[in-house]
Amino acid sequence: MKKNYKIINAKIVNEGKIFTGDVIIKDGLIEDIITTEQKSDNDNDSDDYIVIDAKGKYLLPGVIDDQVHFREPGLTHKGEIYTESKAAVAGGITSFMEMPNTVPQTLTQQLLEDKYQIAKEKSLANYSFYMGVSNDNAEEVLKTDVANVCGIKIFMGASTGNMLVDNVATLEEIFSKTKMLIAVHCEDENIIRSNTELYKAKYGEDIPFSAHPLIRSKEACYASSYFAVQLAKKYKTRLHLFHLSTAVEMSLLDNSLPIEEKHITAEVCVHHLWFNDSDYDEKGAFIKWNPSIKTEEDREALFNAVLDGKIDVIATDHAPHTYEEKLNKYLKAPSGGPLVQHSLPAMLEFYHHFKITLERIVEMMCHNPARLFRIEKRGYVRKGYHADLVLVDLKSPWKVDKSNILYKCGWSPFEGHTFLSSITHTFVNGNLVYNNGIFDESSRGERLTFKV
Repeated sequence: MKKNYKIINAKIVNEGKIFTGDVIIKDGLIEDIITTEQKSDNDNDSDDYIVIDAKGKYLLPGVIDDQVHFREPGLTHKGEIYTESKAAVAGGITSFMEMPNTVPQTLTQQLLEDKYQIAKEKSLANYSFYMGVSNDNAEEVLKTDVANVCGIKIFMGASTGNMLVDNVATLEEIFSKTKMLIAVHCEDENIIRSNTELYKAKYGEDIPFSAHPLIRSKEACYASSYFAVQLAKKYKTRLHLFHLSTAVEMSLLDNSLPIEEKHITAEVCVHHLWFNDSDYDEKGAFIKWNPSIKTEEDREALFNAVLDGKIDVIATDHAPHTYEEKLNKYLKAPSGGPLVQHSLPAMLEFYHHFKITLERIVEMMCHNPARLFRIEKRGYVRKGYHADLVLVDLKSPWKVDKSNILYKCGWSPFEGHTFLSSITHTFVNGNLVYNNGIFDESSRGERLTFKV
């Protein structure tokens, strides 16, 4: 039986406003939202409710992360749905959408449903999983249920798991026939291979990590993104460009329409907003992602696109690898890193430095993913919506170190950094799953559903 809660005296950040009030949670849903002006003297009589006094804290909708790799099944030495969802909840993420490059790759409807069953048993957060595409499974992909699956994922560039789709006929068939959102990883493989050979010829096995943005270059990103956009325009397909990393790709995007009317949308990840290519000398493999982290000019262009509406969503591309794997030389060190526990604190750091408002953070990490993916009754603080909520203390600094990292891989690119804000409480479907470092281990998330 679900417990009922009253969160009182919170500064609520929702739909472009910040106001002080109470949120009433009953049977897993938001029963009411009461502003300070609406409150009466007996509003806090709460025999049937557990009262949480949030004075001085900010209440946000739960973050929806539209791109994670939780590594289960088959790669559980790197991460598991249980461990990574636990880290996500501690970071204020209440819903995630997970990638198909597991082992086996999620290329059939049965394998897709198998992942949902694992999450039903293990995930502390709400969940959805992308259907994967190969060069020869278009018929299977087109069976995907738009009401119960977040989207189709196409790797138009090779990454972990090597699910590269380079058969133009397959791409044309899926873009022309599907009614689902297609999410794409865009990097031109021919350009990357050519650049790799140039750097191997120059450095042999000792390629510096600072060469990563030159190998997986701006040109590789733009060529692939441009091709995907042209396909989407040709067939009027709903296209979502994952983890854009370059200034030049911003020319492919439009901010003249509301997100519900766009059929081409885009995402940026926290690491592309935080780091630039000068950080490779210190961080090396620990900030080796695909697409690569690029120049300060690119980072600034991405941030400006967040502010002006060309980019629609901020996510993580959480993709853990073991510490030992990351100690390899450039060619063997895998790309990707863990982020879900630290993405919201990182964005709040930008708020503290006057680079973005709380309202904009909530729009990009909570509202817009719900709108873009047409998620039912999540992403907002609204009556009747699922009570996916996060309490944040903006005046509670903490230092990232191995003692408080929850990822199974045990490391973070933010190690040694002191964040100024802490997540204190996370509710998932009205369950208080995270409370100042203590987890309700019995709680489980729910499968996300989508408006058709």
